[in-house]
Amino acid sequence: MTESLTENTESKASEEYVKATLMDIATNEGVPEALIKNVIQKALKEDLTETQVDYLALNVMKSYEYSKIVPSEAVGVIAAQSIGEPGTQMTLRTFHYAGVREFSVTQGLPRLIELVDARRNPKTPLMHIYLEEEYSNSEENARKVHKQIEETRIEKIAKEVDIDLSESRIVIHLDNDMIKDKSIDIEDTIEKLKKFKKTKVTTATENGEDLIIVEMNFENQDVTIPKLQKLREKIMKKIIQGVKGIKRAIIDKDTKNGVEEFKVSSEGTNLERVLLVDGVDKTRTFSNDLHETMEILGIEAARSLLIREARKVLEDQSLDVDIRHLLLTGDLMCHGGDIAQIGRHGISGTKESVLARAAFEVTIKQLIDASVIGEADHLRGIPENVIVGQLCPVGTGDINLYLDWRKYATAKK
Repeated sequence: MTESLTENTESKASEEYVKATLMDIATNEGVPEALIKNVIQKALKEDLTETQVDYLALNVMKSYEYSKIVPSEAVGVIAAQSIGEPGTQMTLRTFHYAGVREFSVTQGLPRLIELVDARRNPKTPLMHIYLEEEYSNSEENARKVHKQIEETRIEKIAKEVDIDLSESRIVIHLDNDMIKDKSIDIEDTIEKLKKFKKTKVTTATENGEDLIIVEMNFENQDVTIPKLQKLREKIMKKIIQGVKGIKRAIIDKDTKNGVEEFKVSSEGTNLERVLLVDGVDKTRTFSNDLHETMEILGIEAARSLLIREARKVLEDQSLDVDIRHLLLTGDLMCHGGDIAQIGRHGISGTKESVLARAAFEVTIKQLIDASVIGEADHLRGIPENVIVGQLCPVGTGDINLYLDWRKYATAKK
């Protein structure tokens, strides 16, 4: 009995058979080649028989056919409903990223509103900084990059910063342990402090403590307490190491394809400067700021970030929204080469139809402005036709077919 079962068991399909079968549906059925190549890669990892490969090809073809949009489908309305309805079920709480408990991150409905409104300054700006292989394989190596990224100000390496009014100077008492931990170059720090105008910077040692002394020189002018206090505040906030805007950064682990690697997560963003830091993987590092991403990497990168962030917000809330609705939203917001919000200052406010604009927000203002300039509404869209109570053309893909009878008669002969 065992021998007969073994004889009837079908052997594993060859690599050539998998590629030929799946590429055939790309050639003959119009399934995108990029999608098929992805399916082939996954299929080759499994021990599939020829029957299973045939079944897979059939199902890929069916799934592709089912995913097509019917001509004249109102895709905009469906996408709006598909995103808006689950959005009403979101909580208004601020959540934490899994694995980055130290950072509080705007999630849920507030984050989704930030994205569709294309807010210029996100409430909680963050960066996920991936490292090159030589730095990501150990925490010690990752810390070298971390020190170059995280902002270090004078106040972090000073035990105290005193005002000496009698000598018209600021005395910085250095914390040697912190300097060692942060790998601070004192000579470089002194050079940066020398950039303050009308000051003289020197070093000293007193009672076993290392000091940096900043003396004020106003050329026979009185040095007042307010002036010294103002200088003290500037010195305290002076950045001596790291990237401006990265207020805090932590090292955490990331797992991809079963391989663990170390990366840096930061509070605050400065994508342009961070990408210039040695050891940073420029191909994977990203910021959650849409406008910053667009300015540094371009509109396509901003579109990808918008879609990815919106999808993550929905998935974190266990809401299942088809990716095509998010793709449509991203395309609509970015198709003009800039990020336009979905609102009266963006997409809805730039519609050709007066009635469509008036139906969204600030109705009276829209109607008055249109009447002042004599604007006409040709009733080509859905909202304006609904308002006037007549049949409306439905669907972004709505088309008219025309038949040339002369060419048809010629072709028939």
